[in-house]
Amino acid sequence: MCGRYAITLPPQAARDYFGYVDQPNFPPRYNVAPTQPVPIVRQERDPRGGARRRFQLVRWGFLPGFVKDPAGFPLLVNARAESAPEKPSFRAAMKRRRCLFIADAYYEWRREGAKGRARASRPYLFRHADGTPLALAGLYETWIGRDGSEVDTACILTVSANGATVAVHDRMPAILAPQDFDLWLNDDEYAAGAAWRLLAPAADNALEFFEIGPDVNKAANDGSWIQQPRAGLLA
Repeated sequence: MCGRYAITLPPQAARDYFGYVDQPNFPPRYNVAPTQPVPIVRQERDPRGGARRRFQLVRWGFLPGFVKDPAGFPLLVNARAESAPEKPSFRAAMKRRRCLFIADAYYEWRREGAKGRARASRPYLFRHADGTPLALAGLYETWIGRDGSEVDTACILTVSANGATVAVHDRMPAILAPQDFDLWLNDDEYAAGAAWRLLAPAADNALEFFEIGPDVNKAANDGSWIQQPRAGLLA
């Protein structure tokens, strides 16, 4: 699961890396949490028949179109990449509404102690070893209420952990390389099969990760201090 992440790169650096046409200005966020507004990158068809990438703010927590009462529906922050194409909640979005979450780090918790008991949780920060941003594969949907109100929502796709990150958690977000952005964002449903095959664990040496302090556990804490290493690099 990916339940927290960070977006701290400057707006122009994000625009250059993800290639969207908009020019938003947004502050660094060190502790992005579920239900908060988050930026995604999606593809949009222009009137001349071409395609361009767009920046959009959505709620982190996917709502399928068939949901009648959001209050009674579970919060879908993540979706398992292995089963998303067949799940009713994600099937339509997997065909036509794929997106990228803008990030430069994510957090995961290492649980210690026997299962079935209260276990200690130690937070870790994960980021690209080469310092480049993280493009997290996601799905988005516009939920329409009975009164015509609209809510744009999205979730992050996860895959099995790689040989290094499994030391902390058995899942990780699906991270895409720039050369795969066009295929992933392509809204032609016939590209969905090829796009789905892009979802795989990152190479074992792609990420560095280290333990941080417990301040990240509280969503209200949002500053660079929460990313300070606590026990040094693990990888």
